[in-house]
Amino acid sequence: MSDTNNDIAVEAIKKKLLGKKLTYREILSIMDEISHERLGPVLTTYFTAAGFKEGFSPEELYFMTKAMVDTGEKLHFKGIVADKHSTGGVAGTRTTMILVPIVAAAGFLIPKNSTRAITAPAGTADTMEVVAPVTFDAPQIQKIVHDVGGCIVWGGHLGLAPADDVIIEIEQPLAFESFDKVIVSIMAKKIAVGATHIVIDIPVGPTMKIQHFADAEAIGKKFTYLAKKFDMNIVIDINETYQNAGFGVGPVLEAHDVFEVLEQQSCRSLTLEAKALRLSGKLLNLCIADTPKMKGINGEELAKELLISGKALAKMREIIRAQGGNPDVESVDLVAGKEQFEFPAPKKGRITKIDNKEISMICRILGCPTDKKAGMFLNRKLEEHVDKGDILCTLYSQDAYRLKEAVETIKHIPIYTID
Repeated sequence: MSDTNNDIAVEAIKKKLLGKKLTYREILSIMDEISHERLGPVLTTYFTAAGFKEGFSPEELYFMTKAMVDTGEKLHFKGIVADKHSTGGVAGTRTTMILVPIVAAAGFLIPKNSTRAITAPAGTADTMEVVAPVTFDAPQIQKIVHDVGGCIVWGGHLGLAPADDVIIEIEQPLAFESFDKVIVSIMAKKIAVGATHIVIDIPVGPTMKIQHFADAEAIGKKFTYLAKKFDMNIVIDINETYQNAGFGVGPVLEAHDVFEVLEQQSCRSLTLEAKALRLSGKLLNLCIADTPKMKGINGEELAKELLISGKALAKMREIIRAQGGNPDVESVDLVAGKEQFEFPAPKKGRITKIDNKEISMICRILGCPTDKKAGMFLNRKLEEHVDKGDILCTLYSQDAYRLKEAVETIKHIPIYTID
């Protein structure tokens, strides 16, 4: 199909650059060429840039999602298949690793196909990799989910919506993603894993990926439109976000936060727990609505009971064992890098702003996500009062030079605003 298909794809890219709408055949040709790496980086970049500039119509979004799925592998499960995804952009908010064992412990299948970080300090796959391997082929994933009800794996080499993975590589150097591209990327992966019931987390805030509620609502409508087209049940959670839900930023520190919540430690992040329970509850309510034998059960109450009773922790240990990790790992075992620096408050006052984007940049300098033990612990949060010299945050790295560079950078970048 190649030469003809390539010609169709190239003409379609020209058409999109002129702002015209594409047909399914044209989009399928582009996705097929990209997924087989026949289009080349230059033309792929033109298509990606055209989508960023012009956006896509609802029908084009449907065509692109369908084409991404149709040019890749699919996983197959029976019955209700739950899933969750976030539009991202919030460092240190690892709700997925709490939600997945809760939903699996409730008896629903949840094959979570997660991403690695592109511009963030850690993706869910980077964080899960601290406690278990995350790279598996499709038959292995199906077996893990069949055996224990859920998984948290990296989908980068699975061949699920492969064109998306190539486009992500193109976007990475510029660190940009159009909202439409985020929507298509998420939905294509959900459809490919066979998801039937999904919760979408859309954080909105001044230093988040999505900064305005109008954008969040428009994005939510597009998710809902695609879900309807693919006969999926979806619930959208648009939430105002001014700071990281957990204390830690970076793979080990975020894993530590997750296990403190699962273990119900007194020092756990209650904000992270509350968000994870809210999302779990909404997803469970969606699943329960289609499960007659569970009629009348409240999803959030069930989620809370599974967390408090230790059933979610036990399920997480089953998942870790099934993925080849150490099921006995505890929060105290998850220790950050040996090189560290405590950053003091420059003056007395109240913390009025924490800049999520600057935190991400500092953590990348420290070595995240490649250095799993690198990152930042947020000793202080919004609205707290501090005296001059109080520790605001602690930086960690395995590399003394990287730590030194991060310390010099943080002196000139206002992560915390104190008034």
